[in-house]
Amino acid sequence: MALFKKRTVGKPGEWYYCLEHKKVEEGPDCPGKDRFGPYTSRAEAEAAMQTAQERNLEWDTDPNWHDRGKTPDDAAE
Repeated sequence: MALFKKRTVGKPGEWYYCLEHKKVEEGPDCPGKDRFGPYTSRAEAEAAMQTAQERNLEWDTDPNWHDRGKTPDDAAE
C-alpha cells in the first residue's frame, strides 16, 4: 500500500495556471513544479502571470528588502 496517493483529479472549483502549457486548467493536470494555484476562479487563474509580475515588481521596489550599500554593522542597529 502506498503511503501517498498521487492526486490525478483536482477538486471541482480549483483552478491552476500551467506554466509549461501556458493555459488554465481545472484541477491539477500538470505537476506542481509547472503550475501556479490553486485559484478560486478561472478568471483568477487566467490573471496568474499578471499577478506574479505585479508581485515581483512590488518585491523589487520594496525599500525594506534592499540592503545594498549597507555594511553588516548597519544591520545591528
